[in-house]
Amino acid sequence: MQWIIFMLLLFISSMEMLTQNRWKKQASAGLLENCTGCVLCSEDNGCITCHHRLFLLIWRDGIRQYGMCVHTCPPGYFGVRGLEVNRCTKCRSPSCESCFSRDFCMKCKDKFYLYKGQCFRQCPPGTAAQPGTRECQETCEPGPWSEWSACTHESRTCGCKWGVETRVREVPEAAREEGSACPALLETRRCRMKKHCPGGE
Repeated sequence: MQWIIFMLLLFISSMEMLTQNRWKKQASAGLLENCTGCVLCSEDNGCITCHHRLFLLIWRDGIRQYGMCVHTCPPGYFGVRGLEVNRCTKCRSPSCESCFSRDFCMKCKDKFYLYKGQCFRQCPPGTAAQPGTRECQETCEPGPWSEWSACTHESRTCGCKWGVETRVREVPEAAREEGSACPALLETRRCRMKKHCPGGE
């Protein structure tokens, strides 16, 4: 009787080992497909460590976390190089398509405008949307117009029928430094001059 039990246990144990070996082969075959560029790879979580030039991208699928090694980080992420591992880190704003750091956006998704590293649906007050670049640009408010200059023609103030007079307005220093799109700062208009100069010049 003991001999039969021993043989039965031996048979069950060999069947378990055979099933386990088959599962390990399937798992290792799957790992080879999903562990490209990995130095260390987990059966459950994919890449854990990447080769030094690659970035480790980790994403979540429900409660599961999975890693893979990539040459460049996908949209919505930026690459951070470190001593131990290079990582793809997610941009904080969901409206940001690419970012320089977690909180500084460089390009916004469609229907958003970029202003000082942030994405807005509408440009803030004092700025204007630039459709070509999808950025908000500061609008500058120039100072008041100066008085019209003397009417001149080729630097002379008399001796011709028609001349030109000009006026200007100044832009605040802050607006000039930020490269704001400013309206016209100089105007000219035609003016009537004295035909005859005093003293017959």
